[in-house]
Amino acid sequence: MLHGQRIGVVIPALNEEEGIGCVLHDIPQWVDEIVVADNGSTDETITVSEAAGARAVVETERGYGAACQKGLHVLGPIDIVVFLDADYSDNPLEMRLLVEPIALGKADFVIGSRVTGHAESGALLPQQRFGNWLACLLMRRLFKANYTDLGPFRAIRKEALDGLAMQDRAFGWTVEMQIKAARCGLRSFEVPVSYRRRIGISKISGTLRGSILAGTTILKVIGRSVGSMPAIATERERV
Repeated sequence: MLHGQRIGVVIPALNEEEGIGCVLHDIPQWVDEIVVADNGSTDETITVSEAAGARAVVETERGYGAACQKGLHVLGPIDIVVFLDADYSDNPLEMRLLVEPIALGKADFVIGSRVTGHAESGALLPQQRFGNWLACLLMRRLFKANYTDLGPFRAIRKEALDGLAMQDRAFGWTVEMQIKAARCGLRSFEVPVSYRRRIGISKISGTLRGSILAGTTILKVIGRSVGSMPAIATERERV
C-alpha cells in the first residue's frame, strides 16, 4: 500500500523464465498484489513466478491485450494497477515514479517514457523507435494526445481503467488505452524512465513478422478510434 492506496501489478509473460524472477525480485514491497498472466509458456515461467511469490494465471488466447485482461480479471480489490513487461527491460525500482502521482491524487494515468528517459544502447530497436514516433504523431494529430511513447510500463487508477472499457486483445492494448485516456479526459502525463536490453528473445520487436504484425495492429486501432467518438463520449461519462 502506498499513501493509503492498494497497488496491484499485472505482468503479461510468454516464455520469460530467465527474466521474470529478476522483475519480481525488484518490485517494491509496498505493492499489495502481483499477477503474472502467462500467455502459453512452454518453459518454467509459471514455476519461477510462483516461487517468487506472485500469483500466476494462464490465458490460452495468444495476445498481449488478452494476457493483460486475464491478469486484471483475477486481481483483488485495488486502487491503482501497474503494467510492466516480464523481460526485465522495464525497471521495477522506478515504479514509484508512476504510482505516486496517482496515489497523491495528481493524475489518473501515468506512462513511463523510454524516449524522454534513458534507453540503454540496443534496447529500443529502430523499428520500435519508428513505430513509437508514427503512432504518437498520429495520436497528436487526430486526438490532440501528447505522448512520446507507447511504453508498456504504466500505471492507471483502476476505476478510470474500468471506465475505458478496453477491447483490444493483441498488440493494440497500449495505444488503445492512450487514445481512450485522452478522449475521456483523464489526467495523463509521462515520466522519464530507464529501459535496458531485455533478457531473452523478443516475440514482437525481435522478429520481422512480430514487428509487422504489431505495427499493423496499432494502426488499425488508431483507425478504428477515429470513427468511434460517440462510444468514447459515453465511456467518459462513466469515468
